[in-house]
Amino acid sequence: MPTGRIDIHTHGMSAEAGAAVLAHGAIKITGGYKISVLWTPEAALEYMDRQQISAQVISMPRSFAGDDEDPDFGTRVCRLINEGHAKVIADHPGRFGAFATLPADGPEQALAELAYALDELHLDGVALTSNTLGHYFGDPFLEPVLAELERRQTPVFVHPEDCPHIDVLGFGRPSSIVEFPFDTARTITNGLYTGLFQRLPRLRLILAHCGGALPTLGWRIGEHTVMGRGPEDAEIDPDHVAGVLRGLYYETALAGSRNSLLPTLEVTSPDHILFGTDWPAAPEATVVRNIANLTSFDGFTEKELRGVERDNALTLFPRFA
Repeated sequence: MPTGRIDIHTHGMSAEAGAAVLAHGAIKITGGYKISVLWTPEAALEYMDRQQISAQVISMPRSFAGDDEDPDFGTRVCRLINEGHAKVIADHPGRFGAFATLPADGPEQALAELAYALDELHLDGVALTSNTLGHYFGDPFLEPVLAELERRQTPVFVHPEDCPHIDVLGFGRPSSIVEFPFDTARTITNGLYTGLFQRLPRLRLILAHCGGALPTLGWRIGEHTVMGRGPEDAEIDPDHVAGVLRGLYYETALAGSRNSLLPTLEVTSPDHILFGTDWPAAPEATVVRNIANLTSFDGFTEKELRGVERDNALTLFPRFA
């Protein structure tokens, strides 16, 4: 096994889970944003060896929920995804970990799958989307799940999702251009202003793509706590905002350039930055260019870069230690 990078942002699921998702129409493969239902362990291992990646933490963060025709779809497909992840981990010791996918039907269903995925399957964390069917961090709909994750000190991978108004805001373009980065900033900001991080200060959140637009807006978000909050907002101040942003983790998929890293290092320290690629949703040529940006960035010492690429992840994912 090569010793190298730990990729905490990569998407895949078993063939059985992928077939169930496609049959339901919950994920469409389009030219603009190709979600990977074609991922296989064999393809992943070959890719990892090419890119000096020793381990991947797989995820499939989507808001899978039942509907009138198939009310149990969300629960059923999340179980298939999570059990598929566990099998891959067992079949390839040391090469894979996984974030659990939770059904979006409601807190009861999500908590049941969370317990199964962590206690029975021994997955490494949970993947949540920036909004769950329009519910953002700070919404009571998500509070029971986030409270349990904080109690367990479970790593939570926060992956962006289309906002409820994407048909108006997206201009028909792939959401990954700007809407995904905005929605990550949106959910953390709502969490801040609703007092989520006062109630649950030990949440261990990992933000995809270096938090999207969030680091660039960090000072502005904090300053608005002084300029004036909404009447229902929590009593927070710039120091609280800065402290929360400093304690979050940020991963580098599509965010390994100075454009993303410099703002991120304004809100946190190098030991809170993790390596990610977003493969195979991001094509390998893009991954190669992003890695080149990351490894040539002059804002890290050699030790700090080693931390970003591997060592920082070991504190969150002891499986790979």
